[in-house]
Amino acid sequence: MEYITLNTGYKMPILGFGVYQIPQRDTERAVRDAIDAGYRHIDTAQLYRNEVGVGKAISKAEFPREDFFITTKLFTSGYQSTKKQIDQALKYLQTDYIDLMLIHWVIRDYHGTYQALEEAFHEGKLRSIGLSNFNQNQVQDILDHFEVKPSVLQNEMHVFYQRTPLRQFSKDKNIQFESWAPFGEGMNNTFTNDVLRTIAKKYDKTVAQIILRFITQEGVVAIPKSVKKERMMENFDIFNFKLDEWAMDTIRGLNEERSLFGWP
Repeated sequence: MEYITLNTGYKMPILGFGVYQIPQRDTERAVRDAIDAGYRHIDTAQLYRNEVGVGKAISKAEFPREDFFITTKLFTSGYQSTKKQIDQALKYLQTDYIDLMLIHWVIRDYHGTYQALEEAFHEGKLRSIGLSNFNQNQVQDILDHFEVKPSVLQNEMHVFYQRTPLRQFSKDKNIQFESWAPFGEGMNNTFTNDVLRTIAKKYDKTVAQIILRFITQEGVVAIPKSVKKERMMENFDIFNFKLDEWAMDTIRGLNEERSLFGWP
């Protein structure tokens, strides 16, 4: 596993396991399979309604809590509601602290919500805080009004939407960029793309492995999701090779700089 160091000083695995759209009844099993495959970074959200399953899987794991990096995301708005949601997330995840909590998307009172996150950070309930689905102006607004800098910006990012300007902005501000939907959920014929298949053949890897290796070599955290253990293991097996500059530049050439999901 490779790690990045956040602006809070904590280390974050550059590859995580996402649980978006995994049903509640399947989450504990899926996370336990992911742990068996080697994952220690688990990404969930209150909107997914499966934090309880994540908490159960980690609490039953044969590894100490400090070996794991848990991310969850808020779908609440405002100071008071967020304070309650933070405590609820701690309860659901069966932990005394959360490694990273993000505002899931731009909401009406994101200032009040971020204030509650900042206070929980100072109280030790949250080790790092950040944003998801915020644009550059909105991130700058947070930087202008709060003492605690976001540690992570998690947005849509894949080979067809590489977010080059936003990633550079994040890097300049010492905010770690993180990709959701690293495979673009298979849209745009991702897995049958001739360019990606040619590179995969050169390295004797799958297209999925090439995509994840590209994203992580770009210094971006990725959180692929699967409910199949063999696919989890495949996605995790990307740290025994490195793409050369030809491959990196060729994949950069696939960038269309547009969302596949209609996000503005």
